[in-house]
Amino acid sequence: MESFDVEQIIDKLRVKEKVQLLSLKDFWHTYNVDRLEIPSVRLSDGPNGVRGTKFFRSVPSACFSSGTALAATFNEELLEDLGKLMAKEAHHKGAHVILGPTCNIARGPLGGRGFESFSEDPYLSGIAAAAIINGIQSQGVGATIKHFVCNDIENERNSIDVILSERALREVYLLPFQIAIAKSKPKCVMSSYNKVSGEHVSQSKRLLTDILRKEWGWDGLIMSDWFGVYSIKASLDAGLDLECPGYPLMRKHDAVMHAIASREISMDVIDDRVRNVLKLVKQSIESKIQFNAPEDSKNNTQETSSVIRKAAAEAVILLKNEESILPLQRSDKIAVIGPNAATPRIFGGGSASVNSYYGVSILEGIKSKLEDAPPYSLGCDISRNMNDLGKLSSYDGEPGVWIKSYKEPADYPHRTLLEEFRHEFSNLLLFDYVHKDNDSSLFFLDIEGEFTSPKTNNYKIHLSCLGTALLYIDGKLFIDDKTHQRMGFGAIGAKSRGETKSIKLEKGQTIKYKVEFGSAQTFTLETLDLVGSNGGGSLSLTIGEDISDETRIQEAKEVANSADKVILCVGTSNEWESEGFDRPDMDLPGSQIQLIEEIVSMNKNVVLVNLSGTPVTLPFTDQIPAIVQGWFNGMESGNAIADILYGDTNPSGKLPLTWPKRCEDNPAFLNFHSDKGKVVYGEDVFVGYRYYEKTKNLPLFDFGFGLSYTDFKISNLRVDTDIETLKCTVDVQNVGLVEGAEVVQLYIGSSSNTVGVSRPVKEFKGCKKVFLKPQKSAEVSISVPIKYACSYFDVEHEKWSVEKGDYSVYVGNSSNSSKLLVSKISVAQPFLWAGL
Repeated sequence: MESFDVEQIIDKLRVKEKVQLLSLKDFWHTYNVDRLEIPSVRLSDGPNGVRGTKFFRSVPSACFSSGTALAATFNEELLEDLGKLMAKEAHHKGAHVILGPTCNIARGPLGGRGFESFSEDPYLSGIAAAAIINGIQSQGVGATIKHFVCNDIENERNSIDVILSERALREVYLLPFQIAIAKSKPKCVMSSYNKVSGEHVSQSKRLLTDILRKEWGWDGLIMSDWFGVYSIKASLDAGLDLECPGYPLMRKHDAVMHAIASREISMDVIDDRVRNVLKLVKQSIESKIQFNAPEDSKNNTQETSSVIRKAAAEAVILLKNEESILPLQRSDKIAVIGPNAATPRIFGGGSASVNSYYGVSILEGIKSKLEDAPPYSLGCDISRNMNDLGKLSSYDGEPGVWIKSYKEPADYPHRTLLEEFRHEFSNLLLFDYVHKDNDSSLFFLDIEGEFTSPKTNNYKIHLSCLGTALLYIDGKLFIDDKTHQRMGFGAIGAKSRGETKSIKLEKGQTIKYKVEFGSAQTFTLETLDLVGSNGGGSLSLTIGEDISDETRIQEAKEVANSADKVILCVGTSNEWESEGFDRPDMDLPGSQIQLIEEIVSMNKNVVLVNLSGTPVTLPFTDQIPAIVQGWFNGMESGNAIADILYGDTNPSGKLPLTWPKRCEDNPAFLNFHSDKGKVVYGEDVFVGYRYYEKTKNLPLFDFGFGLSYTDFKISNLRVDTDIETLKCTVDVQNVGLVEGAEVVQLYIGSSSNTVGVSRPVKEFKGCKKVFLKPQKSAEVSISVPIKYACSYFDVEHEKWSVEKGDYSVYVGNSSNSSKLLVSKISVAQPFLWAGL
């Protein structure tokens, strides 16, 4: 396919064709104009992996570490390599544009999508995003930095009005995007759902045009988040090029053409928006990625696994290691306990989820290190919705369930069968399910499976949906979620509350079940949630043992008592950290606190492994000798954690988020959720470690903190400056006995002459990861532009300001000032600056 001249195409396009190009034609594709040989560009979600064009029945993909885990590596070179691997995945999915990375700020620990973002720190977020974008775009694939801007909570995310100072907006929330654009020039920017200071970002001319395009000089494509457009004229005038998804909710073709004909919208504005879409199409042609390509899983290779495993291991953080209880020896008599031991917790919930090639649990990773499998106990259950029944079922002797799709409901005399297929899940997210022979989002599914009980047991079975559903067991109606539905809660989209019923099964007893499901149009309750209701709806069919956590904890105590050391695996999951809602608190869900207390009372040699995307409350830390933070760490998570536990890899991860002792200690505690549609960012520029240092409130673990199995000495700080650049150089020596990596971190303290402006004690401004064999040394240098190192945003002048005076320079291996080398630089001539 040949490239084209954008301006010539604009002249040839008809008005209707231009209007079509202003939105997607479906969930993932731009409009094609066959008359002029303009192809359709394919987009794909990308926070944790390149999913392709489907949620339901998606082609398996590589699952990468979550954003917070990636930032924990503090390794820009590694992140660029991961970006290249993401682009390779995109090639296999026929995707020209990846919808990532996510570059919002984790201003508190409770954000539902906090795991998708990188850090509480804007500079670390910016350089991490830039590294990934450079990797992606080096392979011809476009990257989309998102969500621009202040999309930092999920509570009322489409309507929430973020109220914040201009300094906070510039220095904390816009700065990551500014740095990423300066260092990587992403092809696309995705606007956020929320308002900023009274105006939806997707129709904010100040943010999208005045700052993003004019001040920063960026000239790519701006797209909306899905269902994140709230106007026709305002969004077009503001600079929003592409409404997502299609068929458009706001930019309906006739409505836009009417606005053009009535001169409500200038044709020049339409051409400006179309121009950016065509530039992206042209770049996609030049990428040589096939258009309308079939999607495949051929990137499921050992090379892919090795890169993802290396990244996952570099993300793991050793937070505590008293008396060198770690690394484990193969000869250690261990037990593995906890709700996050046997289940792979590899990604957070929502659009970050992928149909992973595979997922390795911690228990599986540990088993691979040992000749004999260690004793294991669940300890307690943290499932919100229990276990997917389809994953435990079979049909006609093969795993999974059998699904038949019809145009008509089950009681219709002559139904039209659309298709039938085997599927491994009974939890179905169907909002993008379509069939070529059905021109409506109204459809009906018959889902059949068999479940055989592995032991005599009481079970709970739950059914709920967005749509309607009837569950039959052995031909008898068991749960009716159709006749008298009640509203429940869905992370993405509304759903019914459903019903849970108990059933007793003998060991080896098999039940045959069938669900008759009607899509979202049959839902008997009213919902305004467009993400969930715009399509096929959803179904949840789950099963769990009807057993108390008290019984499970007693079983776990017996297992713990039989071992010398206990690997206690706790944390959250994609049911607790997800797009669509925020966490109510930092507490570990379920009975995990009781489990920890009971196990610690039985066995003092506990290694606590926490899997979560953001901080959780960790009680009893003074009684636990070793603590490991494992994140939502991708498909190789279990192997990477086992590599760390057994010393095959030396831990080198550092915290990209300050870890508070209590939720009440975090700076956003008092003003995190919506207050009648508004949220005030009352902590201002004092996000994360900036707040803890300013208030002298010690957290549980500092920003940038992380231990190793070896020791490093950082010494001999040298600071050089010229008019534009600050360069810091130190000597780093591995003074321990094993090979390892250290992260040298640079922080800058504000000018001694600053008057009338409250500034952080110091701010992170760069890092370098160095790998050293025992007793070896290396010289490490970090350079940063003076204007980024020393400035604050001067609201009076509406520019960045570098003031005259002395600035403190701190270099070390965490933000803890007691461990930092200190020097000073002087700025003789103050100056103001704008742009990048």
